[in-house]
Amino acid sequence: MFIPKERIRHPLVPMHVPTRKEAAAARLFTPLELPSGLTLADRTWIPAMVPWRATDEGFVTPDVIDWYARFAAGQPGAIVVEATGIRDVPSGPLLRIGHDRFIPGLDKLVRAVSEASGGRTRLFIQIIDFLRIRRRPDPERFFSTFLQLRDEHRARLAEVNADADVGSLDDTAVRARIARLERSQLEHVLDGRELESLDMGERERVTDVHLPHVRDLPATLPGLFAEAAARAKTAGFDGVELHYAHAYTMASFLSALNTRADGYGGSLDGRMRLPLEVYAAVRERVGARFSVGARFLCDEAFEGGSSVEDACHFAVGFARAGMDFLSLSTGGKFEDAKQPKVGDAAYPYTGKSGFECMPPALSDAVGPFARNVPKQARVRAAVRSAGFTTPVVVAGGIGEFGLAESILERGHGDVIAAARQSLCDPDWFLKLREGRGGDVRRCIYSNYCEGLDQKHRKVTCQLWDREALDEPGVSTTDNGRRRLVAPPWRR
Repeated sequence: MFIPKERIRHPLVPMHVPTRKEAAAARLFTPLELPSGLTLADRTWIPAMVPWRATDEGFVTPDVIDWYARFAAGQPGAIVVEATGIRDVPSGPLLRIGHDRFIPGLDKLVRAVSEASGGRTRLFIQIIDFLRIRRRPDPERFFSTFLQLRDEHRARLAEVNADADVGSLDDTAVRARIARLERSQLEHVLDGRELESLDMGERERVTDVHLPHVRDLPATLPGLFAEAAARAKTAGFDGVELHYAHAYTMASFLSALNTRADGYGGSLDGRMRLPLEVYAAVRERVGARFSVGARFLCDEAFEGGSSVEDACHFAVGFARAGMDFLSLSTGGKFEDAKQPKVGDAAYPYTGKSGFECMPPALSDAVGPFARNVPKQARVRAAVRSAGFTTPVVVAGGIGEFGLAESILERGHGDVIAAARQSLCDPDWFLKLREGRGGDVRRCIYSNYCEGLDQKHRKVTCQLWDREALDEPGVSTTDNGRRRLVAPPWRR
C-alpha cells in the first residue's frame, strides 16, 4: 500500500453519541424515496465489499449468506452485494449472475437479508464486467513462451548488441539473447506494453480495439448487463448498482485514458456513451419501478486520469438519463499499482489512487476521515445546479455520527455509506438509532481487511475475528483461527 511522505497517524475523532430522541430527529435516520419509488427507511448504506466467500464457480454459499445476514441484523437502510460478474465465465470465488443457474442461490440471499433485517433493509446487487489481467510471469517463462517475437525485436536486438548474426538465429536463440539483456537494453528492445507484461502481468484495456472482443464491447455489454439486471429482479433484489468505478471495464470507458476513436472514447460524451447505453438497456429490460443506479469515481486520483470536473459531467448525464442514485468513490486504479510478486496479479489499491480510495489512519495532513467528501459534494452540487434531485451516496472514512450528520446537513450528500466501519461493527447504525452509540466498536482504519482482500483471503476485521472462537455454531477459516462474521450484539 502507498505510504505518504508525511506519515501522520490520525487518532479517531470522539464519537458523538446521540440520544434516542436526537437520533430520531437526525437526517441520517430519515427516510429517502428514490426516483423509482423505492423508499429507504433511512440514509445509511453499506457499500459493496468483496468478502471472497463464493464458490469457485460463483455460487452463493452459506458463508455468503451469513456475511450479508450479519450486516442486515444491524438494519441499515441499504446493503449493496459485492461486485458480481455478468459473464458466464470462470472468475474465482466471486459471485456471478451471468446465467439463470445462479438465481436460486441469489434468491436465498435476498430472503436471508429480509429475514435478518425484519424487512427493513433494501438490497441491491452490484453488477460488473472486467477485462483479462494475468499474473506477473516468471521472467524466464515470459521470454521463452509469452513474448511474441516480431521482426522489430530482432532489429532492436542487433542494435543494442551490435550483432550481425541476429537475423540468422532461430526464435529460441533470439529469446535467450533478449532474456540476458540488461534493463536499459531491454527497454530498447521491448515496447511499453511488453515491458508492462513482464513487470506487472499482461492486462487488457478498452483501447485494445485490435482485439475483436474488446472492439465489440459496445455491442455486447448492454445486453449482458440487461440480462444480469433481469436475473437480479427475478431473484428479488430491490435494484442493481452498475459498477462504473475503479479499475474495471465500464470505469475504463469513463477514464481520461480512453482514447477510442470509434465514438466510444476521447471526448467526455464519447467516454460516457457506452455507460449510458448500458443503463438504457438495463432500464428497458427491468422497467421504471426497479431501482438502477451507478457507482463511479469522483476522481481517478492518478496523474492524467479523470478529474472531479469530469465526474460532474458524468453525474449530470446519468441523472438526466434517469438513474435512481449516484454512488461515489475515488481512485483504485491499475495505472499506479505497485509491482506484484512473481505469480501474483497487480492489485489496483496499492498506489496513490488506492490510498485515496481507502485512506488509512497512517495518512498525510488531510487525514482519512471524509477525505473525499469535498469532491463528492462538488459532484452533487453539479447535479443540483442542473436541476436534478438524484440522491448522491457519499463514502470514505465516515465512521462517526456527528461527521455523518454534518455531511447531510451541509448538503454534501444524501446518503452515508460506510464499508470499513460497518465491517468493524455491523450494528453501528442500529446502536446509534437506539441511543446506544457508546457500544459502537470503532474502526481503527488499519486496513487489515484490505490486506486480506489483496491476498484474496476471506475478509474479516482484526477487532473481532479472534473473538469467541468457541461460540456454538461459529464459522471459521484458517483452521479455526479466524471467525467469519462479527459476534452478535448482546444488548
